[in-house]
Amino acid sequence: MSPTRRTILQQLSALSALASAPAALAQHLMQAHDQAQSGMSMPAAPPAVPMLNAFNLVPFVDEMPLPQRIKPTSTAQPNKLRVTMREVHVKLHRDIPITRQWSYGETALAPLIDVHAGHPLSIEWVNSLPTRHFLPIDHSLHGCGRDIPEVRTCVHLHGGKNPSKYDGYPEDWFVPGQSRICNYPLQQEATALWYHDHAMGLNRLNTYAGLFGMMLLRDSVEDALNLPSGKYEVPLIFSDRQLTTDGQLLYPDSGDPEHPWVPEFLGGFILINGKVRPYFDVEPRLYRFRLLNAANSRFFALSLTNNMPFHQIGTDQGLLAAPAKLTSLDFAPAERADLLIDFSQAAGQHIHLINGAFEILEFRVAAKASTSQSSQPQRAVAHVDSIPPTLRTINRIPESSAITTRTVTLNEYRDKIGNSMLMLLNRRHWHEPVTETPRLNTTEIWEFINLTEDLHPMHLHLVRFQILDRRVFDVFAYQNNQGVHYVGPPVLPAPNELGWKDVVQCPAAMITRIIVRFEGYPGKYLYHCHILEHEANDMMRPFEVIA
Repeated sequence: MSPTRRTILQQLSALSALASAPAALAQHLMQAHDQAQSGMSMPAAPPAVPMLNAFNLVPFVDEMPLPQRIKPTSTAQPNKLRVTMREVHVKLHRDIPITRQWSYGETALAPLIDVHAGHPLSIEWVNSLPTRHFLPIDHSLHGCGRDIPEVRTCVHLHGGKNPSKYDGYPEDWFVPGQSRICNYPLQQEATALWYHDHAMGLNRLNTYAGLFGMMLLRDSVEDALNLPSGKYEVPLIFSDRQLTTDGQLLYPDSGDPEHPWVPEFLGGFILINGKVRPYFDVEPRLYRFRLLNAANSRFFALSLTNNMPFHQIGTDQGLLAAPAKLTSLDFAPAERADLLIDFSQAAGQHIHLINGAFEILEFRVAAKASTSQSSQPQRAVAHVDSIPPTLRTINRIPESSAITTRTVTLNEYRDKIGNSMLMLLNRRHWHEPVTETPRLNTTEIWEFINLTEDLHPMHLHLVRFQILDRRVFDVFAYQNNQGVHYVGPPVLPAPNELGWKDVVQCPAAMITRIIVRFEGYPGKYLYHCHILEHEANDMMRPFEVIA
């Protein structure tokens, strides 16, 4: 971030807490500042090649595609899938030349895995990628030496409660021509999971190249709600890219050939389901949208035309206890959001999904609803008045059940002229010995002390958790060994954060507390910032669940 953005972010983080507003307000202003500066953010360093300008493209000329549901390898083995990573050449917009990308499928949009909880699933992940990478590798990063293969992959099912050997540990990578079989128990509640690359030091490049996709996990509780389904349930996968004039992906570097890493990346082109500013035809009725932020670094500040309200019914780890009525949504990397949008009062209109002040998706509402409802359950929710008032029982975890509180500092290190050089957790590198060793089936409180000027989306593998609170503190006093001095009251999570989470937004100059029960399996896992550039250098640490 530039000093201006960092200053604004830190001030707004504190202001939001003191005013008891949602903590994500700090990020919202950061996003607004980006847009005020350049409309859509530019890369971290000026590239040496000519770039396309997003504002020169005609918007809403491409229909938004939907991911194809993947089919089993055979009808005799419905619980076995094969997913192949490959290079693809695709059109991101009518007026952009064909773009080279990597994908988990035959198109830029990876296949949707749609399964039911409690039915174990086996997936063979096949690496059929080229042996040379087309994005700038930083060989100075841990796990990225010149003595190992240039193209490596490792698949993580984000949000999955899986045995350690199937979790996608960053060092368990495999190369082109190889594959891995992962067995997923799926013993968890209905939610939107996603799969993405997690190879050590490379996942920011592999994800930017296109290696991500969505899994929808169902269960009987969700089924009983009769929410919009079939063509009325729509995945929306958000990402951003920068493009050269010949339509190729551009990933910026620092200008230092020995250390090309950049601390964050915001692309000028926002894509939804692999298309730049597409349109989508809808009927004047209620829709369910399953949102995923698959961007490397970008936070989205989403709203609809004229601040049209919508309802959030679920978050990272499934349904909320009750719908939360919203007019805007602050959406961090790796978060998921389950939204209901009612178009019944907008027949014949065009409604836009807006990021900050920039329209990124056009909903074209038909004059009347389809007469055929064959793809819907007979009693399906069709308009806002029929949204269930309660969704799922969620018991808050009492703080008294925690057997310990772990403190995790978020640290950033700079060179003499202020350039970010390194990100750490508790001032430790990835390769140092494990220091977090929770015991299986116990509960802990983790507090993230953000000493940086960034908003960090922190993610824990294996587990789900609940947000307790956020609180502004005196960073200067803490850094001068004077302990924690709070300068504002605790800020409770917003209504749409009261469900189960696996990513938590940790604003600058605040202490963010979560409560976690370590259920599932013993073994080595990890936690990290989900700004992929931060994670790569070196804001990622292992933890080990002890039986």
